[in-house]
Amino acid sequence: MSDYKPDYIAYRLTKANEALHDAKLLAENYSWNACVNRLYYTCYYAVSALLLKNGISTQTHTGLKTQFNLHFIKTGIVERDLGKLYINLMDWRQKGDYGDLFDFNKETVEPLLEPVEKFLSEITTLIK
Repeated sequence: MSDYKPDYIAYRLTKANEALHDAKLLAENYSWNACVNRLYYTCYYAVSALLLKNGISTQTHTGLKTQFNLHFIKTGIVERDLGKLYINLMDWRQKGDYGDLFDFNKETVEPLLEPVEKFLSEITTLIK
């Protein structure tokens, strides 16, 4: 894996940027649950690249969240607000994807776009 590590990190950052692009398109088309899903995956792909860059491996989404919190939020490397955003998006994605009779709306989701962009930018900076 070490020979391919830089390629994998770059791939995950590309996936993060694609997910953010998709989230914006979904927001423009008022598809709020799908937008939350893509916002979560923007953060997920970015965090997975960051952890890989730092030699931290995980097997699950929860493991990724736990390791990110332990190594980057609690240490102050990443702002607590951004860590909370990621945790909330993880919960909201579950709710939006699997919750019965639940739909997000513009008022809830649209304000998340800019913070997720900031999240991706800061994680990308840490990786480089």
